[in-house]
Amino acid sequence: MKNENERTEEIRERLALGRERLSQIPVEAASILGGKLPSGEQAFLAFADYFAKTAKIIGLFMEEYDLIACGGLEKASEEELAGRNRRLYADVLPGNYEKSYANPRFAVAALGKEYGQMLSFLAAEERSLIAFAYEQDAESMVIRLELFLEVYQMFVCAREEENNLPDPEQVKDTLYWFASDYSEIMLEKNMRATFDWKEDFARKLIMESDLTDLRYLYRFGEYITENERHMARYLNSLPEEKIALMADTFTEGYRIGFAATGKDITKKKSVNIRYFLGFERVVRRAVENFRAMGLNSVIYRAPQSILEGRKLGKNGYYGAIANKQFEYDHEYDQALFYDKRYVNHRLENYRNALESVKELAAVHGGPAVIEGFGEPPFEPEHKEEDLRLNEEQQKLSVLFQSKAGALMNEYVKGEERSFTIIAFPVPEIGDNFEEIFDGVLKINTLDYKLYQGIQQKLIDVLDQARYVRVRGMGRNRTDLRIALHTLADPQKETNFENCVADVNIPVGEVFTSPVLKGTDGKLHVTKVYLAGLKYLDLEIDFRDGMVSDYTCANFDDPEENRKFVRENVLYHHDTLPMGEFAIGTNTTAYVFAEKYGIADILPVLIAEKMGPHFAVGDTCYSHEEDLATYNPDGKRLIAKENEVSALRSTDPGKAYLNCHTDITIPYDELGELAAVHPDGTETMIIRNGRFVLAGCEELNRAFEKQD
Repeated sequence: MKNENERTEEIRERLALGRERLSQIPVEAASILGGKLPSGEQAFLAFADYFAKTAKIIGLFMEEYDLIACGGLEKASEEELAGRNRRLYADVLPGNYEKSYANPRFAVAALGKEYGQMLSFLAAEERSLIAFAYEQDAESMVIRLELFLEVYQMFVCAREEENNLPDPEQVKDTLYWFASDYSEIMLEKNMRATFDWKEDFARKLIMESDLTDLRYLYRFGEYITENERHMARYLNSLPEEKIALMADTFTEGYRIGFAATGKDITKKKSVNIRYFLGFERVVRRAVENFRAMGLNSVIYRAPQSILEGRKLGKNGYYGAIANKQFEYDHEYDQALFYDKRYVNHRLENYRNALESVKELAAVHGGPAVIEGFGEPPFEPEHKEEDLRLNEEQQKLSVLFQSKAGALMNEYVKGEERSFTIIAFPVPEIGDNFEEIFDGVLKINTLDYKLYQGIQQKLIDVLDQARYVRVRGMGRNRTDLRIALHTLADPQKETNFENCVADVNIPVGEVFTSPVLKGTDGKLHVTKVYLAGLKYLDLEIDFRDGMVSDYTCANFDDPEENRKFVRENVLYHHDTLPMGEFAIGTNTTAYVFAEKYGIADILPVLIAEKMGPHFAVGDTCYSHEEDLATYNPDGKRLIAKENEVSALRSTDPGKAYLNCHTDITIPYDELGELAAVHPDGTETMIIRNGRFVLAGCEELNRAFEKQD
């Protein structure tokens, strides 16, 4: 077996050989493009163009690798760094993307559907080299460079030997074995990045950089725009006490999340911080706060490669998204090779990767997330050229997520971990950015004691109900009945958690896990923004708590609307349960959002506090059903599961769905929300968007000020 030095030297040699071969491709392609080909060879022109242009783009990534290795980033001016950064992402930026081979539509038009989809995937995958160049990860660069060269050589050989194009199935097999063969290596790297605080690429940048010198932003390898620069400049302008307030609210929420659920945070040694670039000054303070709690901060990059789990929704630290349509177009590239053999192999590698870090995983406390919001809503264009999972692959995807989730819970036990999430606006939100930012900071630090008392009055009434009735008004067609658990001892038990500012910041909701049987009707919102995607007239029908039908109005074709919801809300499941019903009480946030016209672009974290909301997927207590949870009044929460999660003891594969999507009805679309008692009488809680329950008058103060 080779030692580490021998392995490193081998990788360097492979990288050098690969780069030499790469440099020859544009020259070879130019000879084809510039020559007069017989009519039978005209097909080679398009492929020569593809390989020439893609090789040049990869060459840019290799040049960046060299620049970083020799310390060039430290010597370059901010203007030079900005120019280099834009050049790395130029191929997929709006304006260039329409003629990029990374665009499946362009690639299919130029190369035909079969080759076009595969080679567009290859072009997209090669873009992950940017991240590896900045991290100086030569092994990951070699893997992808050699894949490109292997595919190129298949075309060269087919032309030289048969004067033809290679067999498409052989090209597809090459891509399959790339994904399969390197799955183990990449998963082990990912798990190490997820749990090992010694993997400190980002943390060192955050803790050791001069944050007043914005050149530091370009050292992450992410796409940087004026949005990230503006955010960093703004935070630099704030007094230290304001930075401390943001960081302390964030980290204290994490600590309280453990305390409120009776979990021992002293058993944990690490926390994962996820955030958007530009927020480093707050993150630096948060790292120090967590260190004082005995926690090491793990800060990893959002996936860029399909082998890392690249998705439109970012999970990790990230910069600007160069082109969301590019991300959407390649959301399901794994359709090229996603079969049962691959899924089983990846699950085996997933377990092995977790086993390799099991000691670190056992002391991991969970994520602490800072979300950004305010970028223009993204309405994707659906392209028939995009790769999409077929029906069998969708089932395999659901199976993989279920088993991978169970494995992760085996190594990072749900009953021992916690999390926290907080959100702040980004400068893209508009000219009122600083006013909005200051307003959101106030919302994130509202007096939770005030809300705790009001919310208890809501819970006292809801605990007397057999079900809750919710109806929309105006254009909203919601008409729902939500069944509740029966309390055996109302003096000691409750159905609803009194949620204040801990894991979900800001304050303002009471929530439960509904009984599925008897939960029926239609959920409708005229406009909502979920996980970076905008939905128009989203409708979901429930029968006995399970999704029975769904649609939206994003596209002209009804079938495309159903596909869009199935992929991005149901995550390929045939159906999902209503995992949560909640009543948001943060009217201050709602009025604030209306004042600035930002209600439709708020993150779920804040939006869910601005009206009743319903989650499809797992309950809020996934893997924690058997832990005792108490409200501040001492009552134990008994509504922690439903008929699906109850299967965990008999059929664990069906108990957890590994998704949870909150959908909020805003107050201005809410006609009635009433608690219906066993004798059929009702207690109205909200009518025409206003709280009418006695003791909740304070929640209407924000509306009165607005009026």
